Amino acid sequence: MTTPELQQAYSQAYGRPAEKIFFAPGRVNLIGEHTDYNGGCVFPCALSFGAWLLLSRNSDNVLRFRSLNMTDTYEIPIDAIRPQGNRAWCNYALGCIDIIMRRHPEAKLMSGYDLLYYGNVPAGAGLSSSAAMEVVTARAFTEEMDRKGAELPCGYTDDKAYRTELAKISQLCEREYAGVMCGIMDQFASAQGKKDHAIYLNCDTLEFEHVPVKLDGIKVVITNTHSPHHLDSGAYNDRVRQCQTAVEQISKVRPIKHLAELSEDDWAQVESAITDPIAKKRARHVVGEVARTAAAVEALKKGEIAYFGELMTASHVSLRDDYEVTGLQLDTLAEAAWQVDGVLGSRMTGGGFGGCTVSLVKDEAIERFKAFVGKEYEEKTGLKADFYVAEIGDGVMRLH
Repeated sequence: MTTPELQQAYSQAYGRPAEKIFFAPGRVNLIGEHTDYNGGCVFPCALSFGAWLLLSRNSDNVLRFRSLNMTDTYEIPIDAIRPQGNRAWCNYALGCIDIIMRRHPEAKLMSGYDLLYYGNVPAGAGLSSSAAMEVVTARAFTEEMDRKGAELPCGYTDDKAYRTELAKISQLCEREYAGVMCGIMDQFASAQGKKDHAIYLNCDTLEFEHVPVKLDGIKVVITNTHSPHHLDSGAYNDRVRQCQTAVEQISKVRPIKHLAELSEDDWAQVESAITDPIAKKRARHVVGEVARTAAAVEALKKGEIAYFGELMTASHVSLRDDYEVTGLQLDTLAEAAWQVDGVLGSRMTGGGFGGCTVSLVKDEAIERFKAFVGKEYEEKTGLKADFYVAEIGDGVMRLH
């Protein structure tokens, strides 16, 4: 939807135009999966689609939540902010407002607000629709609750530091209000994204580097399984606990805080300390994925795109065999992609359990890729896949 169309929708909902409009993007992770909450590095980029938030103050001291993507609406007094039950979608916004006030006592919610959200990230596709909603809310309300009129809210003088704070607020929201013990990658990419760049992020230290994505004659193609993933279904949190078990058992012979501290040589020396066979498989993936991610970033910097693609494919194999988060739909897409001449690599992206794959495809092979992968996928799953040629965009911003 265009900005005028969004304004029209807001006026229809609330009888007046919105005072401000904000946007935050979704993300795709090129490589580095399930490493973020294990202290490792990831390599995501922001996308050109995401979540919009339109808002105006009201004099009723209530927060009114509406979405063009949802039928449920909510009206919550500003002095009664707490998690709402029944998987309420407003939790992804409400939690950010609560956490801003807790992290920044000087930030005050001085009035109610009429809010309208719209997102064009495919729901359940693993492209971080929830993170986009969180980050856009954090961006809007850090500004709204800061009455000092500074260029950057909450006392920040550095834009990168401020954007990192938005990611932290949003991650806490997902953990406390949605119950997903996620790492910070999704929110960080939405906050810190840069056009035509991916983000090489150390999830332990939050040090990062914007790396130019130069793919001459090659496109990043996202394929949607239309088999929605559910990070809060328990399987994601199970993986977090299994990795924690591995850390605890390894620490008996070599104290570590995160699995990502281990090189592949280190792993050969300590893997026997893990007595839980499931935890061992999970840890093996994390250690290998951290190494693959570092190698992939160097390959991209050197222009070794074919090797980058090989590492993407190896990542999917590890996620399939050791981390066990792929499943029929994602495996069918990836394995079909590997058969297409002109595909350099393909892997699942996001938390898994459904969602999307990301592939590097030569320009001349894109239509052939769509036709073959789409046909194979429908024959084996009964579902139709959607394809998006990705555009790498900027992070969260105020539009109006």
